[in-house]
Amino acid sequence: MLRRLTNALVAAVLLLAPQAGAWAQIVNRLKVDHDTFQRYAFGRMQLYNPDNLALADSLYRVGEERPDFRFKCLGLSLEIPVRVAQGDYDRVDEAVAEIKTLLSGRKECLTFLYSTIHEYCQYLIYAGRVSDAMLEARALERSANESKSALGQMYSHRIIGLIQSYRSNSHLAIQNFNSAARYCREARAEQELPNLYILIAQEYIKENNFEKAAEFCDMAETYQEYFPTIRIKVLMTRCYLYNAEGDLDALWSSYDSLVSAPLYEVQANADERFEMDVCYLRSRKLFEEALAMADSLSSPKTRHELKHGIYADLDRYNDAYGELTRLMEEKDSVYIKVQNEDMAILDAEMNNAKLRADAERLRHQNQNTILLGFLVMFAIAFFSILIQQWQLRENLDELKKKNNGNLLARQAYQKALDAKEAENAMKVKILQNRKSNTIKL
Repeated sequence: MLRRLTNALVAAVLLLAPQAGAWAQIVNRLKVDHDTFQRYAFGRMQLYNPDNLALADSLYRVGEERPDFRFKCLGLSLEIPVRVAQGDYDRVDEAVAEIKTLLSGRKECLTFLYSTIHEYCQYLIYAGRVSDAMLEARALERSANESKSALGQMYSHRIIGLIQSYRSNSHLAIQNFNSAARYCREARAEQELPNLYILIAQEYIKENNFEKAAEFCDMAETYQEYFPTIRIKVLMTRCYLYNAEGDLDALWSSYDSLVSAPLYEVQANADERFEMDVCYLRSRKLFEEALAMADSLSSPKTRHELKHGIYADLDRYNDAYGELTRLMEEKDSVYIKVQNEDMAILDAEMNNAKLRADAERLRHQNQNTILLGFLVMFAIAFFSILIQQWQLRENLDELKKKNNGNLLARQAYQKALDAKEAENAMKVKILQNRKSNTIKL
């Protein structure tokens, strides 16, 4: 009865929410028809609902009948979170492998592939399969670098941030989440920003930097009008923040709002809900109930961490020490040592990728600088020619004026010469006439 009521409420939310709201965070990356996308988005809104298996199967069968690989990918994408909640990781691995095969060589589908791999890595990390997540992150980073995809870079840094968070390296986790946010803006994938803000807030809580944690919660909260599922994540993060600050009234109020939200049951997986319940029960000093709830967690690391804290609250220090020892054994196992080696290799590869990207960016800058230099030189030469042409024209005009003056002077001089010659000729003629007259006498 409760599940039916929850599903009815979810359906009401989806039917009443505008297109830019309920569906905005779920992107139609495979470009399927509107009706199919709405069915898929409905399933994504109720992420861990077992009913999604029937929806996933129907989409997959459509993909086989048409045939159309896109419908198969949508069906497999809906199936993965439910199989995670059921603990069926073999089926999760198979589904992800099939999506990779279906999308192999399809560059137009890279964004869907990247988002699927990121989601898969989240589940791997929570299950303690960090080495597998590292290998996926490496492959994703290489692919994003080859395709020059800012979105792929965003997802790869986000995975590394999650891995660093798992290894209790909050400072490095925050660095990677901030890098992911930068790539997110570059890719214009703003729908991913609130999730990154929540991850950053959670790391600041671990560092007891409550002011920064609250700041990033506020930043994420501004998106909840457009992305309804963000409200669940913000409320969960605020519960942990209030608990760390010791503000129990605010914790209890936020917890009540959280568990009464219609999307809580289908947007938070079982371990997330158990962990939240443990936090609430400890704050109410219901330690035995909290211990029982902690035993329900599937993640050994989280289970040992929480039970260690509860036993410490009960002053049962031997039990607390035992949980701490098991936690350290979990962290110091050969498997984790291999993860640490992989982490060093992964860090080096990420740094090399950054250096390659910086070198490529520098090459483009140099090309632009050379081009700009040629343009500047061309402009200087062009203006120099213009100036020279102007100066030449001025000189020609001046020379023309000077030549005209000289010509006029020559003409005047020639006229003077001609007049003088005429005068001389006249004088000669007069002299000749006088001489002739003298001879006659």
